[in-house]
Amino acid sequence: MDDQTRIEIEAAAFRTLRHHLMEKRADVQNIDLMNLAGFCRNCLARWYQEAAAERGIEMTKDEAREVYYGMPYEDWCAANQTEADAAKQEVFKKVFAENVGDPTKP
Repeated sequence: MDDQTRIEIEAAAFRTLRHHLMEKRADVQNIDLMNLAGFCRNCLARWYQEAAAERGIEMTKDEAREVYYGMPYEDWCAANQTEADAAKQEVFKKVFAENVGDPTKP
């Protein structure tokens, strides 16, 4: 397989994952994704932002989230997210630190 075909297939797989998480399973909470898999929709938006930055394209976190979510992040949350209980939030702190980094350190 040539590189261009591989890139196109990888991009198609990403679009399918995004569609699945945004359209078919919008009911799955970001905190549940993070707690179980170590990543969530926000991670996918951050990875998008980081890939853009590697190519010299500046993008804020909010801009990347709007690209990924297809709307302002706050609007998507209002329509799809629920408040997580204390137990889930406690697990999230540990999983976030392990997979993303310590939010208390710059």
